[in-house]
Amino acid sequence: MFPSNRWKTDRFLLILFTPFTCNALPLMCVTGFFYVFKMLTIQFIRDNRDTVIERLKIKNFKQPELIDRIISRDDERRSLQVQTNGLQAELNQLSKEIGILFKKGEKDKANEVKNRTTVIKNELETFERELQEATEELKEMLVQVPNLPHPSVPEGNSEADNRIIREGGIMPNLHENAIPHWELGTKYNLIDFDLGVKITGGGFPVFRGKGAKLQRALITYFLDQNTGAGYEELLPPLMVNEASGFGTGQLPDKEGQMYHVTGDNLYLIPTSEIPVTNIYRDVILKAADLPIKNTAYTPCFRREAGSYGKDVRGLNRVHQFDKVEIVQIQHPSASYNALEEMVNHVEQLVINLGLPYRIVQLCGGDLSFTSALTYDFEVYAAAQKKWLEVSSVSNFESYQANRLKLRYREPEEKRPQLAHTLNGSALALPRIVAAILENNQTPEGIMVPEVLHPYTGFDFI
Repeated sequence: MFPSNRWKTDRFLLILFTPFTCNALPLMCVTGFFYVFKMLTIQFIRDNRDTVIERLKIKNFKQPELIDRIISRDDERRSLQVQTNGLQAELNQLSKEIGILFKKGEKDKANEVKNRTTVIKNELETFERELQEATEELKEMLVQVPNLPHPSVPEGNSEADNRIIREGGIMPNLHENAIPHWELGTKYNLIDFDLGVKITGGGFPVFRGKGAKLQRALITYFLDQNTGAGYEELLPPLMVNEASGFGTGQLPDKEGQMYHVTGDNLYLIPTSEIPVTNIYRDVILKAADLPIKNTAYTPCFRREAGSYGKDVRGLNRVHQFDKVEIVQIQHPSASYNALEEMVNHVEQLVINLGLPYRIVQLCGGDLSFTSALTYDFEVYAAAQKKWLEVSSVSNFESYQANRLKLRYREPEEKRPQLAHTLNGSALALPRIVAAILENNQTPEGIMVPEVLHPYTGFDFI
């Protein structure tokens, strides 16, 4: 099933890497090599129908018949293209003949040919319209097909089937009267949930006093750590157009989770991944430009429709939240090494904050529409006695790049190739704040993680 140490001449692309020691992320390592699928173009689907259907089963894809519909519609499109090309060639030839006949003075014959061109133009108009309809229908069908999962992705239906890869940190031993973060926020005047309801509605907390300063300290700390690791800091727009949402795969998949500014047909971003990655939409990079590494802090907005109950109390699930993101544009031969690097980077951030954590590989049923492989980070909130997701680190391979038309060109090669895109939260703040408050509480107050002292100016709340 997996490649040996050579290039394989299959219809799909197998990108091989130098063997390395599998220590950090063992499930990413397959006999010392990485296995990468090519983008889901129509040609790839045609050449690898059975493979595509089989791999999409891992993601619990509910429309396997769509693959055959795509192939069938593409057959029709190809036929229309052949007929259109034939008519266009005939029209061009007849147009030349008309000129020659007029020059020869054969006016009647020229007019006969001219009448024939009128008939062809009408036929051509019909074929071109049908060809355009077939092309647009194919595009609509293709965007319904998710990215193929990496072969290491386990089967499963929900987060209950995810694999725990690694755990770290020390579980706190809380005092007898420990309380959850939403009560701590009120007790120490750090977070006002009721005021947020008054101003906007549920899910829009107001941070105040040392709570606001802790939030700002975390943002600055994360950005400093990211830029120190070679990421260029950006401050992108908080709203994007439809083209940007489509490019990274939020549209047409996640409209219900995004706030839509209807008057201008813009969307409030649920993550800075969207504007940052779209910087490179319709761009051809030089291979020497890779990798590109960006980081950005933004407020993020998610409707979280249908979210209610005890599991969404306090900061566990909010509609507006702060998040620092890391994004990489990578050469395909380096993207899985980059994914491991990003996971290690995020892990160090969590370690530095002194939080108990675990790294989880998402199963097929929990994997996003666009991702080939995702690792989630969860931290333990001791007062709630539950794990909270604080980061997802993903490799989208060429799936987003195909939508974005994000390409790179090797030296001496004319044809550009699709790049790979990756992103991860480094980190999402609400649940990080919740875990910090809960895990570090004492009967006297709340201890602030040591790495944040230079940023907060205080070590105790």
